[in-house]
Amino acid sequence: MVKRANRKPSSTQVSRGAGSVRIIAGRWRGRKLVVQDAQGLRPTTDRVKETVFNWLAPYLPGARCLDVFAGSGGLGFEALSRGAGWVHFCEQHPPAAQQLRTNLNQLGAENAHIDTGDALAILANPPKDGPYDIVFVDPPFHQGLLNDTLAALEANHWLAPDACIYVEAESDLGEFLVPAYWQCHREKRAGQVHYRLYFREQDDVRENE
Repeated sequence: MVKRANRKPSSTQVSRGAGSVRIIAGRWRGRKLVVQDAQGLRPTTDRVKETVFNWLAPYLPGARCLDVFAGSGGLGFEALSRGAGWVHFCEQHPPAAQQLRTNLNQLGAENAHIDTGDALAILANPPKDGPYDIVFVDPPFHQGLLNDTLAALEANHWLAPDACIYVEAESDLGEFLVPAYWQCHREKRAGQVHYRLYFREQDDVRENE
């Protein structure tokens, strides 16, 4: 995922110039998509994506997905390829957002929307078209945005009652605040990345407690 002034530094150095990400499964399997170069560009690796989407496989068909810090769009495009019904991309960097539009057009994907703007500003208001079943959260490393992002998702009604929330963060971050009723389903580390999948408990479960 892309990251710059409010995007995370790369865990590895990235060569200058346009790069690419590969869709690893689904109807666009093997397709490579151009990624705009930007400071701190760090696409989620194929290894991590394979694991994450194995976790999400039962929940993807027809799901409404939100890719909060979209960058390269690698997670959102992978979700579309594997059968998600809709993906909402949020990307602040205009050239990166334009590249997302170009890539969507090249794939012929019409079941997606791109918001060009600051993610926290977007999340400060409730979604216009209803909550999301799966949310990808990969905020800039070392910028202190994770707690505010997770809190906004919960407080401003971006999450379906039984939503899945994928969180990718730097391994040295330590503990962060997770909203009540989110349960960590799976977690793994890969190099400098610690990634987790949370399940949000449905409201009727809470009411019975």
